[in-house]
Amino acid sequence: MMRRAALLVLLVFASPAAAVDPGERLDDPALEERARGLSQELRCLVCQNQSIDDSDAPLAKDLRVLVRDRLKAGDTDAEVLSYIVERYGEFVLLRPPLRAGTILLWLAPFIVLLIGIASVLVYVRSRHPEVAEAPEPLSEAEKARLEEIVIAREPRDD
Repeated sequence: MMRRAALLVLLVFASPAAAVDPGERLDDPALEERARGLSQELRCLVCQNQSIDDSDAPLAKDLRVLVRDRLKAGDTDAEVLSYIVERYGEFVLLRPPLRAGTILLWLAPFIVLLIGIASVLVYVRSRHPEVAEAPEPLSEAEKARLEEIVIAREPRDD
């Protein structure tokens, strides 16, 4: 029973919703849902691996408030994102758009995967060299020459 209670407390306090203060929430549920959706698309510039919706950093709170203020002013989701990107750059987006400048960012995981596969293949091949093919049988001329050499080297009983 105590274990379940501890787990419930942990889930409540560790949830991403804990990052949003009750004072930040909008009265309109539709606007609040849009704000939460936008907040999940924006990177916390302090934490960098979290959305502003998940982060407790003061800058993340400021950005959440800014998102809500823009929504209350009547901006569309695209306008809110555009407004924030103008001020903080595309780095603030958790999923940057696919463009010439971000193509390496999008392809980097696949490039790293290919390099890893190639490295493993090179390692395996170096550890297990291929079996050499059997040599071709001697020709008749080669057999005769070999026999001459062997006979010439045999000791004689004179």
